[in-house]
Amino acid sequence: MSNSSSSSDTKSSSDASSSDFSRTFKYLLATQLCSRGIPFIVNAVILRNFLKVEDFALYGVQFPLFVNCVLFLSREGFRRACLRQDMKSDGSSTEENIAKIMKFAWLVLPCGIIITTAASGFVFWWKGLSFSDPYGKGILITGSACILELLAEPLYILSQNLLLLKLRLAVETAATFFRCITTAILFGMRVDMEKEIIFALSQTAYGMCLFLGYWVYFLRFRPYRSSALFPFRAKDKKNYDGELLKMCELFALQSCVKLILQEGQNFVLLQWATYYNQAVYGFVDNLGSLVVRMVFLPFEESTYATFARSASGKDPDKDKRLGSSLTEALKLVMLIGLIFMAFGPSYSYSLIRLVYGQKWSDGEASTALGYYCFYIIVLAMNGTSEAFVHAVAKKNQLLWSNLPSVLITIIYVVLNILLVNSAGAVGLILANSLNMILRIIYSGAFIKHYFQDSSSFSFYKCLPEGWKVLLFSGITTIISERIFLDRKNFWATFIVHFTIGVACFCTSAFVIYRHERSLINRIIPINKIFPSINRIVRFRDHSD
Repeated sequence: MSNSSSSSDTKSSSDASSSDFSRTFKYLLATQLCSRGIPFIVNAVILRNFLKVEDFALYGVQFPLFVNCVLFLSREGFRRACLRQDMKSDGSSTEENIAKIMKFAWLVLPCGIIITTAASGFVFWWKGLSFSDPYGKGILITGSACILELLAEPLYILSQNLLLLKLRLAVETAATFFRCITTAILFGMRVDMEKEIIFALSQTAYGMCLFLGYWVYFLRFRPYRSSALFPFRAKDKKNYDGELLKMCELFALQSCVKLILQEGQNFVLLQWATYYNQAVYGFVDNLGSLVVRMVFLPFEESTYATFARSASGKDPDKDKRLGSSLTEALKLVMLIGLIFMAFGPSYSYSLIRLVYGQKWSDGEASTALGYYCFYIIVLAMNGTSEAFVHAVAKKNQLLWSNLPSVLITIIYVVLNILLVNSAGAVGLILANSLNMILRIIYSGAFIKHYFQDSSSFSFYKCLPEGWKVLLFSGITTIISERIFLDRKNFWATFIVHFTIGVACFCTSAFVIYRHERSLINRIIPINKIFPSINRIVRFRDHSD
């Protein structure tokens, strides 16, 4: 009887964890679809009509690099540490837990001001700018936009801890919309304004919307006292959580190494590559990483939150739940990555030709995008495996992980420098792929050690069913592109090539759904949206 009760409790907690992960992922996916889909459409119009290829070096590499460096160094450590906190685990009231987290979250702002000032000064010194230069004005305006965004960061951290996912969806969608509208209006009206200023003003519109969205919501619609949201009184300052402070420091240190791994190729581009190579890589990275940002980024964030909450509890079956969650997460990202490996290289040229025009498709961009499709799968696997490591590792394990991270960083930077000179944008993608593989090996070793006394996880179980049909589809579409697609007679031959791709995709989708039905339905309830699909699959199963 007790065994039955225990089994029921385990199943219940597992289902709750799966449901919690699914809900988090769906909202984060919707957020990314809106915040990345809208810019995709606007960028296609701008690149096709208003920018030369070389101009994209500024729009796609240099200014985004400045923003990413400032924001990542300012907030990543605090985000990671605060999201590991279980707000219901110590029996304290909700407001007490909010105050404990907000004491550290508000440290983002002074850190951000210091980092923004230092980064702006470095750019002025490195490029020899003055305050009258358009580039210098753009940097100053962009720095102000970063500070606006950091003013909203403490409330963003709180909203993530409270799982206010609809709030994030609404605020980030509105911010993205206003950024794109600002860019489109300023380019469309052909105002007498330098491109640097236009990019900077669009970033300011984004930061202002984030600031207003989170502040208005928490000050007007949440029943929390101001003393919990702004714990700045003298007696509050003395009650800092020592363990949380140490975790903030540790994750802040790791964020420096992670930034080099994440943006190293852009540093190399700025120093050693021409404006054309910068533009090509920036274009391919923005286009190819759409799937990374729209699907894998919210997936990584939701898995990290799920792993962290599961690991912080005292459930005796938490290893079993963690193993099950990790298996499903890795299986799903591998499945999506294999789909892009199968169809991406064969249709890279066609996609760029259709969306951006011949000036982009007939250069190096289509070849680089084909290689990027192979890079996507290792990027996704690394994001999920590292999310697990950062969520469950103890402080001393995280500290020791800095050593291999530094070694991998050195190898990565050397590979970038060597390959960018020999292979351009394609060389950078290859260097990134090797970097991800090394990081996956380290994370894999940690995961294997973590589950060494448990049978709840196996890397073999992570391989999705249907990989063989995807391999066949990949070979078929590559042959189709070589035989049927004629770039000089594109429109007539593309229809044949596209039809073959659709047939392969539909066949692959049917086979994969038939074998991985339960996994897919937990993330996307296809059986509720299209109930006839399950009847077809069940009929096929019985006929076999």
